Amino acid sequence: MQRYLQPQELERFGWSYFDTWIAHFAKRTSVLELRPEGGGYRMRDRFVRFYNLPELMAVLREVADIKTADMLDIPGLPAIQGGKAQIIPTEATPAQRAIMAEFILRADAIRAGRVKPEEDNMLKLTSEARMMAIDPRMILPTADGTGSKLNICIDEVYQVWADTAAASSTQLIFCDVGTPKAGRFNVYDEFKRVLLEKGVPESQIAFIHDAATEAQRQALFERTCKGEVRILLGSTNKLGTGVNVQDKVIAINHLDCPWRPSDITQRDGRGVRQGNENPEVMVSSLLLYWCCSPYGLLMR
Repeated sequence: MQRYLQPQELERFGWSYFDTWIAHFAKRTSVLELRPEGGGYRMRDRFVRFYNLPELMAVLREVADIKTADMLDIPGLPAIQGGKAQIIPTEATPAQRAIMAEFILRADAIRAGRVKPEEDNMLKLTSEARMMAIDPRMILPTADGTGSKLNICIDEVYQVWADTAAASSTQLIFCDVGTPKAGRFNVYDEFKRVLLEKGVPESQIAFIHDAATEAQRQALFERTCKGEVRILLGSTNKLGTGVNVQDKVIAINHLDCPWRPSDITQRDGRGVRQGNENPEVMVSSLLLYWCCSPYGLLMR
């Protein structure tokens, strides 16, 4: 940001080059970390500490005015229950462990150059790992999904749905992968199928993807605000910024983790918002971990 907004100041202080900027404000060191696929360790250079921050902020404030949500003290804003998101850990199932073992072999082959980029690559592998972490059936439809993040989330949502029936409270479920797709296993259709089996009326479950036009979106939002739709599933792009359905939101569930921290803020902001009749909102995130690692490998 300073490179674009304060080039003259960077030149004046001798911080024009990134290395000189780092020398003044950050400490970088080599640390041992788990590989993304969990198959061993690697050395990586990371920033471990920042210093001289008062001096840096004094310069940055010449062009930037920084205000966080905590500083604004917005009246009528519901609190997050417990003060922060609840982390729900889920242990990797046998099916997920078997698929992950294959991912480790694929990652080694990619790094060694034994496969062509158009055949397999880390981006493809990462995308599949995100899906597998939610439910192994997204990679292998015949796998056993018992105990997966998806099924645990469904149970949590159903329990809140039953507990808040008198108030017709609403829940939002965010998931950026496994969106509705005919003819193959996906998060959204499975979510609805299991909830219907548990006794949730179909009229109370909706996908943001079903609203194709702006008129349909507004109609869906109105039904959600009235408590007619009590379980609404969507992705960050479609159910995030600009969506006003906060009136009865009692819980927000993050089934996956988006790449940008700002996306989490936007997701939470659909319920932690003025106009919500509930004084507190439950926010939960589900994480998959592997007991085989001495430190526990958290998967998205």
